[in-house]
Formats: sequence, C-alpha cells, structure tokens
Amino acid sequence: MYFCNPMEGIEEIKKLLGVPKDIVITSHRNPDGDALGSSLALSLYLQNHGHKVHVIFPSEYPGIFHYLPQVEKSLIHDLQPEEAQEYLKNAEIVFCLDFNSLDRIDKMAHHIDLKKVKTILIDHHIDPEPFADYVLSDTSASSTSELIFDFLEMLGVKDQIDLKIGECLYTGIITDTGSFKFATSAKLFRIVAELKELGVNDKKLQDAIYNSLPEKSVRLLAHCLYKRMELMPEFETGYIYLTKEDYKEFDIQRGDTEGIVNYLLMMKHIKIAALISEQPTIVKLSLRSKGDISVQEIARNHFNGGGHKNASGGSAYASLEAVIRRFRKVIPNYITEDSNKTMI
Repeated sequence: MYFCNPMEGIEEIKKLLGVPKDIVITSHRNPDGDALGSSLALSLYLQNHGHKVHVIFPSEYPGIFHYLPQVEKSLIHDLQPEEAQEYLKNAEIVFCLDFNSLDRIDKMAHHIDLKKVKTILIDHHIDPEPFADYVLSDTSASSTSELIFDFLEMLGVKDQIDLKIGECLYTGIITDTGSFKFATSAKLFRIVAELKELGVNDKKLQDAIYNSLPEKSVRLLAHCLYKRMELMPEFETGYIYLTKEDYKEFDIQRGDTEGIVNYLLMMKHIKIAALISEQPTIVKLSLRSKGDISVQEIARNHFNGGGHKNASGGSAYASLEAVIRRFRKVIPNYITEDSNKTMI
C-alpha cells in the first residue's frame, strides 16, 4: 500500500478535503459490487462533510444492487453523457476507484482534464498507470472497499463510518471475495467485525445479492450447466460459453451472468474455470481458479485483460469459436500433471 509520498500525500489530501469542493467519483465500466460499494461509501462520507459529490459510472450497473444507499442517484455516462461530462468538467477533485488505467472508463477519460483537476486513485489491481496525483494501491487487499475503509482510517475519520457507509463497504467486500472465498486476510476479518459492530446485517445483504434471483436467471443458470458446460478433465479445467442467440433467448442483461463461472469450481477436480460470452462485437472472458494457479497471467498474456491471481477477465475481437480454441490451446501451459499433484 502506498501513496506517491505516504505522509505528505495523506496530509495534502486532508487539506484538499478541508473545505467543501465539487467532487466526482468514478469507477470502471460494467461496475460490480465493489465498484458500486466503494464509490457510494466514499460519496456518503464526503457528502456528510459538505462536499458536492456526483458518482458517475461509464455504463449501467446490475439491478441486484438497487438496495445500496443513493445508487439511484448515480449517473450513467452511456445514458446521460452531457450531464456527466458537465460534472467532470467542473470537478475540482476526481476519485478513481477500482481501476488502474483510464481506458477502463472509456470515453469518460477524455473529459477529465488531468492538468486542471486533482485526481486520487484508490485501487487493488496490479500495475496502476501513473495518471493520478495521489495513489493508494494495495494488490493484497481483498477489494477497493477494503481500501476505502483504510483510507478513511488514514484520514483519521474511521469513527464516522455509519451504518449506510458500512453496508456499502460490506457489499464490495463480499462480492469481490466471493463471500470470503478469495483474497481474505486476518486484517480483512477485523474490518468486517467492525462493520458488524456498526449493525451491518450480513444475512440481509447476502440475501439481497445471492438469494433474490428472478426466474429468468435460474433458467439461464440451468441452461449454462446443462447445455453450455465443457470440461477438460486432463487439465482440471472447465468452461461455459454463451452465444449471441443465448443472449436473445434469455434476454440477458448486464449482471445476469454474474457468478455463473463460480459454479464450475464447485467440482472437486476443477482448478480453472471460464465463462466465455459472445457479445455483439467482442468476446469476453471471466476467469477463476483455485490455489496457486494464476488466471491473471492467462488473461494478461492471451486475452488483453488482467485482474487478480484467482479472479480475472479478458476479451478478444474474434469469433466465439476462435476464442474457445485459443483458450483450450493455452490452458496446458498453466496447469500440468505436476501442478495437479500439488493442488488442493
């Protein structure tokens, strides 16, 4: 974890936030629970201290997160480009959360004047690009929501984390850790204990995220597991693919495929899992793994992506069939008979 200059950086940020300012908080395209949770938690804190804050996402968020405080007030650049660009133009500070390069926010990046505005990057992905004035980066953190907790603690205002802020942070933590299956630490559980002490109802949040699926989503899951699942048992790998026709048949919307890839890892001898989805102009991959196998390397080296060791994503401008062939071809380089023997 670091600032460009740790002590000087946090003291300068304290001064910046010492008087009310126009602030924009943004996160990556296709925002997930951590992008939403970290952004809204920080926004709530800043609003409580008199700042004028606008949360702007490049694209729409999954409907399951409708319960998050003020999520309905966030702007979507795809839907409200002129309004979003006006707020970016007038911002005095821009917080960039849960992404490490400006291309993750697409066209919005063109409307952030890096020479005029102060930018603060808070993120847990590897190799952040040097575009921000201040950087809080920790690749060992479970989530950016965990880092927002750290950030507020560094500002000396941890005692001002209230129940609403806590619910946002908890949402980001449980979604990015897969309900505490990935990237956990003793420090993380101490943070979670503090959030529980605030009154955060973890069962309510788990139910809101994981036990509120519409019928369509359950039927889609059944289709994926019965008709679209392929196994490579010799390499302890499985993948699910979705075609453009599947998207039409099941009316798949943003967020509807969230978590499907994890079902493959429920099988004892599967160590690498992938969801390969055919989009209108691109094929996207969601990758997961168990143990010491790095799907981050697979995403980075072969699919123009990245992420974390056990959870990453990528994409390719190619046909679905070509992407599947490429995936099957590269897997043997990452899991061998020797690695199988050492795996859980």
